[in-house]
Amino acid sequence: MEPRPATEIGVVLLAAGGSARLGSPKQLLVYRGKTLLRRAAETALATGCRPVVAVLGRDADALRAELTGLDVRPVDNPDWSRGMGTSVRLGVAALGGHAAAALLILCDQPLVSAEKLAGLIAAFCGGAGIAAAAYGGTVGVPVIFARAYFGELLALPDDAGAKPMLRRHRDAVVAVPLPEAAADIDTREQYERLEP
Repeated sequence: MEPRPATEIGVVLLAAGGSARLGSPKQLLVYRGKTLLRRAAETALATGCRPVVAVLGRDADALRAELTGLDVRPVDNPDWSRGMGTSVRLGVAALGGHAAAALLILCDQPLVSAEKLAGLIAAFCGGAGIAAAAYGGTVGVPVIFARAYFGELLALPDDAGAKPMLRRHRDAVVAVPLPEAAADIDTREQYERLEP
């Protein structure tokens, strides 16, 4: 594939989950003075990629308030409880027709910074069809999919994320080491283990 500019990458910030294992909205947990949602949105903006879309679900009103003043478009997902696929589909659709790629990020990987995402963006801009974070012996989110894969993303089953696509298209995947992505927050214990 031909190299492309980073400005053609849109960001889908997936923040619609119900935080069942945590018992309260993890998006609103505070880490280093900011909620996880605000931190992830600012990280997305700091990459220089545009547009940035945040898919919100449960507690959408409270979450939307965390995006105040940021150049981030909130998109409400009324079907968030049916699974990650509903949010991926909504987010990719919301990028519109101009994005050459979609960078999928989560709000519960607080150690993933814009500087760390630069490696993924460089891999995509260098011609990768899919650039995925490598950590813990696997590849996953954050991940960038070229527009050629949007049809599959828009057809994901409700309860499936993009992981099966990474397996299906493994020959097209450029794995970029991103060990910081291994620190995700699903439980109170994981949150409390974060470095202050």
